[in-house]
Amino acid sequence: MNAIDVKNLVKRFGDRTVVDHVSMSVAEGEIVGFLGPNGSGKTTTIRMMCGLLTADEGEGTVLGYDLRTESLKIKNEVGYMTQKFSFYEDLTIAENLEFVARLYRLKPIEDHVDRTLGELGLASRRNQLAGTLSGGWKQRLALAACIMHKPRLLLLDEPTAGVDPKARREFWDEIHHLAHGGLTVLVSTHYMDEAERCHRISYISYGKLLATGTVAEVVDNAGLTTFIVEGPRLDAVTTALEGRPGVDQVAPFGATLHVVGSDATALKRALADIEKTHPGVKVRPGETSLEDVFIQFMAGSKDNMA
Repeated sequence: MNAIDVKNLVKRFGDRTVVDHVSMSVAEGEIVGFLGPNGSGKTTTIRMMCGLLTADEGEGTVLGYDLRTESLKIKNEVGYMTQKFSFYEDLTIAENLEFVARLYRLKPIEDHVDRTLGELGLASRRNQLAGTLSGGWKQRLALAACIMHKPRLLLLDEPTAGVDPKARREFWDEIHHLAHGGLTVLVSTHYMDEAERCHRISYISYGKLLATGTVAEVVDNAGLTTFIVEGPRLDAVTTALEGRPGVDQVAPFGATLHVVGSDATALKRALADIEKTHPGVKVRPGETSLEDVFIQFMAGSKDNMA
């Protein structure tokens, strides 16, 4: 059974269609990355799935419950971690978790708090005020509160924004540990390395779902060709290439340029004279990255709020 199985979800705010016929399925125990630019509808879609918003159109089930008629049952079995840290900063870690335990009517409260503190490595900091925590520890507290009631589905909305790389890696190790235990995870992120740690990814741009599949499938299906350009005066090469037929992207990557196009023949033609006209510059085939694909998606999408 799929943990999430929704079809043609639509959400409008006034005359703006923020989510436009989005369909998605997520299998039990799967980690799916939800990607897209700011304002693309990720948060709105997640809120419809966990019962916080009612879809204007569409249907489906979450954890086997009807999205329209059983939203309360969905809420009771979902953990939702918002973008913004939303706990009481003048309470300790333990006091915040006690508050959450009461919301879910968990008893005995102390046992649930102690267990959760231990599982997330927070026991030694139980008496520290939440407001004094670093970004990584705040994130861990937020995750602890989300999984305290043993949800079957975890919805994470850009959970690692502003967190250092070590804390991000530890967070993702924990997410995979939870998924191995059967928890299903849908996580929105802007980080390409995080997307690559998901079992599958779905890309939404300005309300429309453009691609879904494994990272390899999404990259392959994009149909892009990439060349690497290296050598001196790459700024001049960039100027020469921009606007040429077949060149969709020219992006610096360290001491090289990524030159990307959707028409391989036209792209090769655009690059044909670069080595001759720019002494010392070399052009070679490269691997298309997930970031290349997403930049291409964004370039071809129309902002639905514009």
